[in-house]
Amino acid sequence: MPQNETTVPVLPCVSLDETLEFYQALGFEVTHKMTKPYLYLALRWSNVELHFGRPPQGMDPANEDGGGCLVMVDAVAPYHAHFSAAMRGAYGKVLASGRPRITRYRKGATRFTLIDPSGNSIIFIQRDEPMELEYGGDKNLPRLAKAIDNARILREFKNDDRAAFRALTSALRRHADDAPAVDRALALATMIELAIALDERDRVDALVIDLKAVPLTPEEQARVAAELQEADSLESWLSD
Repeated sequence: MPQNETTVPVLPCVSLDETLEFYQALGFEVTHKMTKPYLYLALRWSNVELHFGRPPQGMDPANEDGGGCLVMVDAVAPYHAHFSAAMRGAYGKVLASGRPRITRYRKGATRFTLIDPSGNSIIFIQRDEPMELEYGGDKNLPRLAKAIDNARILREFKNDDRAAFRALTSALRRHADDAPAVDRALALATMIELAIALDERDRVDALVIDLKAVPLTPEEQARVAAELQEADSLESWLSD
């Protein structure tokens, strides 16, 4: 049997105009577009092909459970940089919250996700990504640091920002008093980004106040500031 297959996902499309606006802003080209007798849209960027069709009845994009596609690449960082730059050019900022959006890229991460207007997830994954994960966090870490690691897994591998936020809220309540200051600050910095991603800006101000109150060395401040560098919509907590 000849091994010359090509697999192309067909994802639900709730709004043709919003889907076109988003993907064309990222650099995708339209290779096919049809609205009658039914909707069908085909897009291509580099070697990535995505097709879209009519959504199932009653589908709510807010649930972000429409469909998904895995894109296996040699390194994810250049792809995240490309899409982030495209968003800045088209929208004036990186879309870090709401829908559509791009999940953050943390240095050393092996995946990120594009969430489109219909709630589909396009997940870019590094081919040499480790197969084994310690759900719950690295057991060799102290309690709060373990919770931060668990939040990273929930965020990057499960795309569950809300569960990550809840896990850190609980961990800070239980372990903040006996945790190093830098771990408390890292937990708060992560929660700030999660609150932005969840589009719950009312939480951000209180978290920033808590973060500013944590005593840190200059080296620790730089480490925590690096955690916030992808939060384009947040004024740096070090600025004043």
